Amino acid sequence: MRILVTGGAGFIGSEYVRMLLGAPGGSAEGVPALEPTKVTVLDALTYSGNLANLAPVRHDPRLQFIHGNICDTALVNEVVAGHDVIVHFAAESHVDRSITKATPFVTTNILGTQTLLDAALHHHINRFVHVSTDEVYGSITTGSWTEDWPLNPNSPYAATKASSDLLALAYHRTHNLNVVLTRCSNNYGPYQYPEKIIPLFITNLLDGHTIPLYGDGGNIRDWLHVHDHCRGIALAQHKGRAGHIYHIGGGTELTNKQLTTRLLNACNATWDQVTPVPDRKGHDRRYSLDTTKTHHELGYTPTITLDHGLTDTIRWYHNNRTWWQPLKAASAPTG
Repeated sequence: MRILVTGGAGFIGSEYVRMLLGAPGGSAEGVPALEPTKVTVLDALTYSGNLANLAPVRHDPRLQFIHGNICDTALVNEVVAGHDVIVHFAAESHVDRSITKATPFVTTNILGTQTLLDAALHHHINRFVHVSTDEVYGSITTGSWTEDWPLNPNSPYAATKASSDLLALAYHRTHNLNVVLTRCSNNYGPYQYPEKIIPLFITNLLDGHTIPLYGDGGNIRDWLHVHDHCRGIALAQHKGRAGHIYHIGGGTELTNKQLTTRLLNACNATWDQVTPVPDRKGHDRRYSLDTTKTHHELGYTPTITLDHGLTDTIRWYHNNRTWWQPLKAASAPTG
């Protein structure tokens, strides 16, 4: 099986590649034997893409890396040819950045996805796995979203992901392209770019700095370890029904204030190091995915508890300063 992974040098995509190629700690019980003969990574290496994320598998002869953009029609057509499956992670994904400047999100998330879908159709790809997010639903006060819930995105990022979801499903309905779509809750784990809340808080606390907490800290998220997410995607790739959506969740909902408390305790820090900041524009209050369908059809259940996952994640950032310190230095304001 020849698998093309777009955005495969990013946080989640690189975990998928490491899992596919059986990197140490990369395989797990319950992951289907996809047995790739070739794994091609197409990544533009923007600020959050990092070749160091693929270091554990860089010598695997099955791995090929191509530096390029999914909006480059000629390159995408050249790369897609000869593959059996596309697993599409490549996206601009940070909500705050989309609020500041939405253009890159529209370009990559919508036009880039359309370019890939056209190439997949042209080259008769057997399966197109489109990786999306729970943010496309907006916010929910009580209960949990099922896969047929209406989309109601509130941020530019979420709106572009919702648009790409609809495009992918339209290519299935119009052209019979074998599309499977996954939507996940908030991810965390090793190799996550340190602008997201968990790695930002961990790395700031490890250096003795303060951490910013939006608003009243009451926003609720379900936390999913990146490896459980990738297990779910692998199951969807292997067993998912064409044209169907599958929710992948972690099963642990926390307010941001509760999450902050856990991280402070784990890093031997105190609330004196927390700085309240104005709430994000259009900040969704709560996300919650119903994963019943994914459990029944794919056999997916998360295996990494939040306590265990956070402990391992903190340990990873503590032991891998050479990975994250240059990233934080590069993104620090100047002048």
